[in-house]
Amino acid sequence: MIKIFFFGIAILSLATSCVTSKIYEDLQDKYDTLKVENRKLMDELNNSEDYNTISNEALKEEIEKLKAEKSRLAMDLAALNSSHDRLKESYNALEENSSSKLIENLELNRNLLTQLEEREKALAAESLRLKQLQSDLEARSKRVEELEGIIAAKDAQMTNLKNAISKALTNFEGNGLTVEQRDGKVYVSMENKLLFESGSWAVNSRGREAVVQLGKVLAENPEIAVLIEGHTDNVAYSGNGNIQSNWDLSTKRATSIVSILTENSKILKENLTAAGRGEYSPIGSNNTSEGKAKNRRIEVILTPKLDELSKLLNE
Repeated sequence: MIKIFFFGIAILSLATSCVTSKIYEDLQDKYDTLKVENRKLMDELNNSEDYNTISNEALKEEIEKLKAEKSRLAMDLAALNSSHDRLKESYNALEENSSSKLIENLELNRNLLTQLEEREKALAAESLRLKQLQSDLEARSKRVEELEGIIAAKDAQMTNLKNAISKALTNFEGNGLTVEQRDGKVYVSMENKLLFESGSWAVNSRGREAVVQLGKVLAENPEIAVLIEGHTDNVAYSGNGNIQSNWDLSTKRATSIVSILTENSKILKENLTAAGRGEYSPIGSNNTSEGKAKNRRIEVILTPKLDELSKLLNE
């Protein structure tokens, strides 16, 4: 029985290094069992008939050992209880900390998810905007291509017109008449010496011939707007009649050219405009006779009608 008792004490001592709830409970049960057996032994020893035959000293020594073991076992149990309490406290703290971290992580994940959803919505909106911009850009590119095509066609038309006029007026070029193409327009410049006598707005025969030839080309190009501008030098008009100034004279001369052009029934009258610029748009210096001669002129400015362009731009 004593061996069993010491065996139990050894097992209980080992429990101090492995503190778990199950081991603790098992050791507690064994300790309680050994206490019962110890009590029974003591009772048996006290009631045994052979008690007097046992050496009192040996028995006392054995009892003292048992008491010492009991005391040590009680101390080990107290230490085990303390270790168990600390372990339980640590476990509770760990569990509480883990729960707090879990809640914190869940909140963080929730915030991140919200941000991600908002970012996805923003990206979707931006993608839609980019698609719309791409669509608008494609539409504008198409319109630009159409405009460029129309402009190129108009340029080609004006080049053909310029060539046709140069061919028709070959006999007059170099005699105070020039034909130029610039800025998408054709400019036909005729000096007054080809068209008028000094101070007069009546077109002479040679000038009429040039205007008639020009009219034949214009009749074949009904999509061309025709502006006839009269210009003078800076010498004040000194003639008689209803003419009040150089401005008035330049207007009369432009109107005379229009009158000759309208004799050609194929020329659309709504395409014709007469204007007097007087001395206020010179191309040469009025300080020289050569410059003044250049300034006294009729300019016929031919411009392509841009109805198609206007229509595209207004769409």
